[in-house]
Amino acid sequence: METQIQQAIEILKKGGIIVYPTDTAFGIGCAIDNEKAIERLFRIRKRPEFQATPVLVDTVKMAQDYLQPIPKEVIDKLIEPYWPGALTIVLPAKIEKAPSLVRGGSSTLGVRIPNHPITRAIIREFGKPILGPSANFHGDKTPYSFSDLNPELIEQVDFVIEGECTLRRASSVIDCSVSPWKILRQGAVNVEISSNQ
Repeated sequence: METQIQQAIEILKKGGIIVYPTDTAFGIGCAIDNEKAIERLFRIRKRPEFQATPVLVDTVKMAQDYLQPIPKEVIDKLIEPYWPGALTIVLPAKIEKAPSLVRGGSSTLGVRIPNHPITRAIIREFGKPILGPSANFHGDKTPYSFSDLNPELIEQVDFVIEGECTLRRASSVIDCSVSPWKILRQGAVNVEISSNQ
């Protein structure tokens, strides 16, 4: 597995695209700062350009590099209890660091720390965030196991890491760029928004 992780990192460094297991589903990713790779990833997935894509990080510090200062309330109520895990948090982005395609043209970025040793090892050793949408064509079913991956999609990427997805459920998504916070998708993590938020 260590060899596969190193191969994945080398491909990311060269501007390539990888498919990899996470705690929730198989993801398809490239470096957050490689516009050509991002455009290619969107083409492969047939994803509308106005649709933002989530980003995976290894630490809160790494997330903070691409976001406006994270409010203490978000850290206390969401990051501390749920990261690493299946919660994607949408926050105001540093738009100069997060390409427009990744943000779906908005000023926010959805980030999470996955609870999966392979994914985290790749991001940690690569040293920067990678894109983290599910590894499927837009509108197709989410691949929760290796056998769910579409062979046509596999042919178009540069490397695939086999492995297991532990949760096999989509992440929950909460938008913390608005007040009160808004749950965009109730997934693997059951997030309650208190009335005083």
